[in-house]
Amino acid sequence: MFTLNRRTMLGGAGLAALSAPMLMTRAAFAQGATSSASIDHAMPPETHRFKVGTFDIVVVKDGAKAFEDPGKTFGTDQPEEKVAELLEANFLPTDEFVNSFSPVLVNTGSEVVLFDTGLGEGARAGGMGRLTEGLMAAGYAPEDVSIVVITHMHGDHIGGLMEKGAPAFPNARYVTGQKEYDFWVDPAREGTAAEGGHKSVLEKVKPLAEKMTFIKGGDDVVTGISGMDAFGHTPGHMIYRLESDGRQLLLTADTANHFVLSLQRPDWEVRFDMDKAAAAESRKNVFDMAANDRMAFLGYHMPFPAAGYVEPLDTGYRFVPKSYQFEI
Repeated sequence: MFTLNRRTMLGGAGLAALSAPMLMTRAAFAQGATSSASIDHAMPPETHRFKVGTFDIVVVKDGAKAFEDPGKTFGTDQPEEKVAELLEANFLPTDEFVNSFSPVLVNTGSEVVLFDTGLGEGARAGGMGRLTEGLMAAGYAPEDVSIVVITHMHGDHIGGLMEKGAPAFPNARYVTGQKEYDFWVDPAREGTAAEGGHKSVLEKVKPLAEKMTFIKGGDDVVTGISGMDAFGHTPGHMIYRLESDGRQLLLTADTANHFVLSLQRPDWEVRFDMDKAAAAESRKNVFDMAANDRMAFLGYHMPFPAAGYVEPLDTGYRFVPKSYQFEI
């Protein structure tokens, strides 16, 4: 990762008013100031910074967790030995897989936009929920975030919206898909498999509705950031295209949740996809576009720092991790 000076990172002298509090945040953090999150780790979480045109991108590793039996999550419509065979061919263990969680902050020069909020305070006992720590290590306080975008409303994306009963990002307004919000707040979810998610949204998201802008595919969040429909994982799941100075990055959220099993076999069913056929169609549409346009993407559950490219391979795509493309 290349080094940015403070002026470059914040987009120039015109942002001096924004840069001042960030500089003070860094100094306060170095002196051991407390934040709204409990910080009890010897080292901050992993972060990764790069540029997309003039946009400053910070990826934070909110945490990671190992799960058993990959075939019970990915390729649930396939024989488990077939799933194991694909993992083994890609030098991966066949009995476990690791899922990581990567919220993304985008400083456009006029707005500080956070995409998803990680698992939040409820996951800290297990070593996760470390978004706030990562942002502070990168020079951003929760108060610096001006917009929070929620790609969809699963718990690992909305868990960090609240901190001790109050908004974790006190100066932010919020953006999310209208279709996604309407589904999860609907009382019809009670008594169904989605009831747990419904209750979580009522607790974490609905209290913020007065400060929320509801969008649909094709709408802009701010100049250079636009939403796109990618339904299936959830009923209103959305992804976002970033564009600045001729550079692009696609934030694909949970369109693909494993860099081998979801990308090399996009047709395979995934346990957490609510509409499995629609999710498979979204995977093919999104990653066909990324491959054809040679567009970089950042997937929430890809191996940290979660960014890379895809190229066609057999019936799917091969993941090519980002290296120095955005540094020159």
